[in-house]
Amino acid sequence: MDPRLTPANSRIAHESLRGQIDAPAYTQGKWRRVAAGVVDILKAPNGPRNRQTLWGERVLELENHDGFAFVQAEKDGYVGYIASACLMDDAQATHWVSSLGTHLYPAPDMKQHEVDTLSFGARLTIVGAVNRFLETDTGQFVPTSHLSPVGARCEDTVANAELFLGTPYLWGGNSRAGIDCSGLVQAALLAVGHDCPGDSDMQEGLGSAIADDTPLERGDLLFWKGHVALVVDQARMIHANAFHMAVAYEEIDAGIARIETQGDGPVTARRRL
Repeated sequence: MDPRLTPANSRIAHESLRGQIDAPAYTQGKWRRVAAGVVDILKAPNGPRNRQTLWGERVLELENHDGFAFVQAEKDGYVGYIASACLMDDAQATHWVSSLGTHLYPAPDMKQHEVDTLSFGARLTIVGAVNRFLETDTGQFVPTSHLSPVGARCEDTVANAELFLGTPYLWGGNSRAGIDCSGLVQAALLAVGHDCPGDSDMQEGLGSAIADDTPLERGDLLFWKGHVALVVDQARMIHANAFHMAVAYEEIDAGIARIETQGDGPVTARRRL
């Protein structure tokens, strides 16, 4: 079993794993929401970051132990540890952040000091409207123009990725503050309503294979070992990469040659959704 997707640790396992994993205890878990703009999903308590989760995203809390919750993310099944203080009670999201970013305010007034910064894809439960702001169930306010109702889509996958142009590269990142190659692809695909795993090796199973002699099209995916890029057009791709240390355009042929020259091998897959 892939430990990134297996809801079990040395003390607890999800009830669905009974008979597959010998655990001291089993649980159905409890749904919670993320209560901070960006929160690391850690490999272990106080350990390295594996991925990140955003404000309002749902996680299944399996255990709360010594200040950390052991969780599984609803959006992609990713498992890990989140600081317990960064979780709040569950509620159904009504809206999501469809701009690159926005702020949470303590009042419907842009001159107020912001409470937190939210990134593209963050989810909110809206209970009212005041002037040009929407009020959340936590008593805070977000500019109306930065939100879309749940179910509304940003239909161009590449345009979604292009919102992040210039965003700093961050290993395991999933927000406008820092993002990696698979985080960028996931954000772009989730915004069009396409389910997407968290890491590039998992994403390599998306869609269908493209024959080597078939011209690439906008929105196609190119994979290398440990890396993924989105095709912008037949000449260019967009990707979060450590060479530019940012989300950047790159000529496809030049990028393929550069990546192989630096020792990361050839393209391993070309996929079309």
